[in-house]
Amino acid sequence: VQLVESGGGLVQPGGSLTLSCVASGFTFSTHVMAWFRQAPGKERELVARIYSGGSGTYYENSVKGRFRMSRDIAQSTVYLQMNRLNPDDTAVYYCNAIRGSASYWGQGTQVTVSS
Repeated sequence: VQLVESGGGLVQPGGSLTLSCVASGFTFSTHVMAWFRQAPGKERELVARIYSGGSGTYYENSVKGRFRMSRDIAQSTVYLQMNRLNPDDTAVYYCNAIRGSASYWGQGTQVTVSS
């Protein structure tokens, strides 16, 4: 099982980034996919989740209206489009796949929002 994130980097406040997570080694379409983030000194928190079959999404309050999560089943990839970024969004972003008791994590990608 592999989850490989990419797309992180340094961006100015108000800017945008799109993260990607390519999945392999499991049945992508049957798993709930999510993005978490962890800032220095803080616990890992859920940012967004998309349910299997693309039936719905959940967003943490602070990112609602700014972030959009999507999935491409044919490419076994999930995306996190992040707009109007601010310094509070600075964190390592992790891709997560869950089905039942099985949970898989990527290695994370750093997002830094700074002028």
